[in-house]
Order: sequence, then C-alpha cells, then structure tokens
Amino acid sequence: MAAPSRPEAIVRAGTRGVVAAMAMSGIRNVTTSAGLVAQTPPEALIEQRAPHLLAQIPDDRRQAAVEALHWTFGAMGGAVFGMLPATIRRRRWVGPAYGLLFWVLFEAGIAPALGLAQSKQTRITERVAFLADHVLYGVVVAASPWPHDD
Repeated sequence: MAAPSRPEAIVRAGTRGVVAAMAMSGIRNVTTSAGLVAQTPPEALIEQRAPHLLAQIPDDRRQAAVEALHWTFGAMGGAVFGMLPATIRRRRWVGPAYGLLFWVLFEAGIAPALGLAQSKQTRITERVAFLADHVLYGVVVAASPWPHDD
C-alpha cells in the first residue's frame, strides 16, 4: 500500500480528532452526570468568555453548539498531530503523550489565561477526569485503521 501524502495524513488525523472529541464528550456526559465534573471546558469557555454568543443561540440548541465547538477543537488538534513526522506518530506512546500535552496546555495555560473559574479551583476528581479524557483523545487521534507507513 502506498504511503499517504502529507495532506492526506493531516486530513486523516483531523478526522480522528473529531472522533476523539466525540469519545471525550461521551466520557464527559458520564462524569458530569455523576457529579465528578461541574462544567466541561467547552461549556466554561463559551459561558464565561463568550456569553453574548451563547445568548444568541436558542436554549434547545446550546448543547449542540458547545459540542460543535469541542469537535472543531478536536479536529484542529488532530490535524496538528497529522503534521508531526511519521516517525514520531508511529510510536505507541506518542498518542497518550499528545493527549496529556493538550491537558497540561489547557490546565496550566489556556484556562488561567482566559480566567476560567475552574482554573482557580482545586477539584482533584475533575482534574483526573479531564486528564483521562485527554489521554483517551490522544489514543484515538494516534490510532489508525491504515498502516502507519506514512
């Protein structure tokens, strides 16, 4: 089988990023329903930093808008993964490490920079839940039904 072109690898990884974000959403549905997570990062981002945008979305469509935003972030993160050299993407540990990196970037950089309330709280169960779903994200982004020969 011929190795996929660089753009093809990026598109494949971006697509896996969407699927990975969907998997994260499933975990977050469980963790929020169980009371382990008060508010997911996409919800916090849109409610705390862009409430004027949220107000323009009908109540019955807001959750879909939040999910679409999350899936878009997932696609972008997946595409970035696809830009990594194939020799790096092939390593089994890179996917989980990539997800862990995204978690660290959010927890230590993005959330505090945006002043999100959750960055000022110490909720260990919430942080562990987000760590787990980000590692899952990395595993799914790095997984491939195609040979890793690109």
